[in-house]
Amino acid sequence: MSMSGGRDSGGRERLVVVGGDAAGMSAASQARRLKDPGELEIVAFERGHFTSFSACGIPYWVGGEVPERDRLIARTPEEHRARGIDLRLRTEVTEIDVAGRRVRARDVDSGAESWTPYDKLVLATGARPVRPDLPGADATGVHGVQTLDDGQALLDTLSRTRGRRAVVVGAGYIGVEMAEALINRGFEVTVVNRGTEPMSTLDPDMGRLVHRAMEGLGITMVNDAEVTKVLTGEDGRVRAVATEDTEYPADVVILGIGVRPETSLARAAGLPLGAHGGLLTDLAMRVRGHENIWAGGDCVEVLNLVSGQEQYVPLGTHANKHGQVIGTNAGGGYATFPGVVGTAVSKVCDLEIARTGLREKDARRAGLRYEAVTIESTSRAGYYPGAAPMTVKMLAESRTGRLLGVQIVGREGAAKRVDIAAVALTARMTVDEMTALDLGYAPPFSPVWDPVLVAARKAASKVRASSAL
Repeated sequence: MSMSGGRDSGGRERLVVVGGDAAGMSAASQARRLKDPGELEIVAFERGHFTSFSACGIPYWVGGEVPERDRLIARTPEEHRARGIDLRLRTEVTEIDVAGRRVRARDVDSGAESWTPYDKLVLATGARPVRPDLPGADATGVHGVQTLDDGQALLDTLSRTRGRRAVVVGAGYIGVEMAEALINRGFEVTVVNRGTEPMSTLDPDMGRLVHRAMEGLGITMVNDAEVTKVLTGEDGRVRAVATEDTEYPADVVILGIGVRPETSLARAAGLPLGAHGGLLTDLAMRVRGHENIWAGGDCVEVLNLVSGQEQYVPLGTHANKHGQVIGTNAGGGYATFPGVVGTAVSKVCDLEIARTGLREKDARRAGLRYEAVTIESTSRAGYYPGAAPMTVKMLAESRTGRLLGVQIVGREGAAKRVDIAAVALTARMTVDEMTALDLGYAPPFSPVWDPVLVAARKAASKVRASSAL
């Protein structure tokens, strides 16, 4: 077989996929739907034990809401192989030879290496957790939660440890969700956060609402604190987390500092990376400047449709859409991924947290002038049983009134209301246009004026007032 491509003597093309989770296996599966094994050979490399699993579900498995690991697996390796995909687990790609159109892979268990030629290449290498370079960070009892193996290792620690004190480092999505999981497991939880408030994806005033709610749930929040070391006992196990000012006793530590794109392979191969370290692609998810290489999932940067700037947004929703687009194009069809508006939801116990579009600092960075409003409302008609408070913050562009962003913090029924704003952002609606949206209403579901529309009315009024000056 020629080393300058993957086409075999029968004329079949070879598609090589690096990474076996959401983007990679969605791409492989979609390409297989379009081309049968007689036309296209598909080889997928995955360095772990699992494929097509929900990393987003790990905190709920750890917390006990999801009773077993396998419920997080959308499609097993055997199912992929039955569809005609040559899936190679525990095999890590260590080098991409772009000129020679081949990849070098190493068997994780045996160490054996070999080259595999390709005609088309998909990079879906995902993200790697930010692991601080701290003394003791590798101690027994310190865990990340990126993969199913990580989740199982953490559950093993939680079942073995005698103490019930947990420290979570970081207060983003991972940190907040793991704090909830540990509370559900009966641990005393301290969250150490270097930001001024938890959830830096929100503006600080909305993050403050999350802070108060977390403390109300019995979680100790420590803001404006940088972890300097992890302290261990004589047995090598973690015993505390130290900051400049004090120590926080810990029987288990969770690192929830966030992730970065895993693009070391791409960087070494000379592929184009953006300001956030993610691969840069065109609308077809093709790596810029490379006709036969695509990339998707947590290793790429995407266009933010509101700011017009490239952004790093590692979410499973995007990864699956990227995979569909890539698989369609690699399989001979045509599809594009236009970009994102930055929608995300989370929860900590019964508190729901949502955001879409731009925060205030995002708008300033993009050079946009804006008006910001915040309103208090309820999830249902105030007289209907179960009505719960909800805070909605909305940003609109000065003069034009174009919606720029929405943040919501509340109880049951709060988070998914952000979808109204996500659609409005995608359609480039003004807040004035939003006030006329024909949304569903009945007392069990909403006040007669939905909270998002109350915020839109207030924002439209503020835009008109500022334009009159």
